[in-house]
Amino acid sequence: MTRSDNIVLALSPIDEDLKLAFTVDCVIFGYDNDDLKVLTIECNMDPFMGMISLLGDFITQDEDADSAAKRILKYCTGNEDIFLEEVKSFSKPDRHPFGRVITIAFYSLVPISLTKLTDSADKHLKWVSVDEITEMAFDHKEILDNCLYQLRKSLREKPIGFELLPKKFSLKQLQTLYEVVLGIELDKRNFRRKLRSLNILIDLEERQQEVSHRPAKLYKFDEHSFEKKSSDGLKFEI
Repeated sequence: MTRSDNIVLALSPIDEDLKLAFTVDCVIFGYDNDDLKVLTIECNMDPFMGMISLLGDFITQDEDADSAAKRILKYCTGNEDIFLEEVKSFSKPDRHPFGRVITIAFYSLVPISLTKLTDSADKHLKWVSVDEITEMAFDHKEILDNCLYQLRKSLREKPIGFELLPKKFSLKQLQTLYEVVLGIELDKRNFRRKLRSLNILIDLEERQQEVSHRPAKLYKFDEHSFEKKSSDGLKFEI
């Protein structure tokens, strides 16, 4: 193979006009009061001044995309142990007013009731119901829609819904979460039958407290059991 046949060896120094910038944008999903929300910030950049946008930043020279996304999550919540999944890149030439900027989108999941925004981030950020968002700055609505699609797909295939709930939850709370995120109504008996067949919940032998209705039994996700069953071929399908 000659040099001209090998595109890798034939690369020449990058022309200044072809240089790109890379960012990450994080769709931080939260769940609270039977509502799926996303953490937003008000854009301060023309021509999107005042519109809501996602949380994002440029990837620095000494980090990869995952590290940049985790840095953003830590800045917002002070926590590094948060579910995070890469979705896709967005690269339309005119997507950013700064010039040629390609972004890599991630989504993460947090229970709002258990998440305290850091003091440095709290006054700038706002939880907004996903159903209320019709437009966003940049191409962030497109990014949000893609991440929501991926969340719904993954929710049926992996036990990631537990990331949005308190550690202790009722079966009704779990079913409501699935119905809200997926935007569908589930049959109660079929849903619980499926959960029993998976056998990945621990009955805590506790009941809800300080509720206006009959207190329901509380459960927690048995992550250790699921990992073992998964390695033995168990498929999580809801």
